[in-house]
Amino acid sequence: MKRYARIVAVALLVVSGVACAVETGEVRLVPAPVNRLDDESLQRGARNFVNYCLNCHSARYMRYNRLTDLGIDISMIQDNLMFATDKVGNAMTVAMTPIQGKAWFGTPPPDLTVEARVRGRDWIYNYLIGFYRDEKTATGWNNIVFPNVSMPHVLWELSGSNKLVETDFDDHERAEAAAIAVKSLALVEPKPGNKWAVLSVAPDVPGQMTRIQYEAFVADLVNYLDYMAEPARNTRIHVGMFVLLFLGLLFAFAYWTKREYWKDVH
Repeated sequence: MKRYARIVAVALLVVSGVACAVETGEVRLVPAPVNRLDDESLQRGARNFVNYCLNCHSARYMRYNRLTDLGIDISMIQDNLMFATDKVGNAMTVAMTPIQGKAWFGTPPPDLTVEARVRGRDWIYNYLIGFYRDEKTATGWNNIVFPNVSMPHVLWELSGSNKLVETDFDDHERAEAAAIAVKSLALVEPKPGNKWAVLSVAPDVPGQMTRIQYEAFVADLVNYLDYMAEPARNTRIHVGMFVLLFLGLLFAFAYWTKREYWKDVH
């Protein structure tokens, strides 16, 4: 009897978990178009990070001289990427203190060194393309991926401003199908009366970049954040390719040797 009671309890937990997932809505993320083995993309991402993120966010576990792994010369790092320090061996820190960040933004801006490992590169990519104008917030911006985020859209001059597009549906299945048909970032959200809404963003006021250019800009930035979270992974990938190639050749040689030894028996 106790066994059946445990089974029923587990089933109820599963059902309640599904119900909670439905009640809170679901964000459909677009896969981030990144390639962490693309050194040119990583170099552009490092430039974007230093120029647009390092003003508020630190990367205190990443040192400037580590950028030489991406093919950037020390002189180029010193002349173009080092704005907060004069020593190439120093970490990427900012002058703003956590107390100042909390006073200005309501919460201290997080360190971004390992943010890609915490959030995932798809989440960060969609977050940076998911801002839209919202006059009800303190900053005038909101985000589909992170509703009511305290961070303003610092890249709005490049991207322009988006507007929120909301489409209502009578059931969850039609809303899911519509979100898939959007082929971009979308949020399926429950509404009163057993209704559902699909939220997405659409261009409103153009910026300095086209939408394609801005998405490429964000992809390079996310690519660098993904690299910065685990720089040694690139070396492991390259070593792994050679190991797999060696094992493939070894298997072919071993199979040929086996056939030579056993050809008279078979």
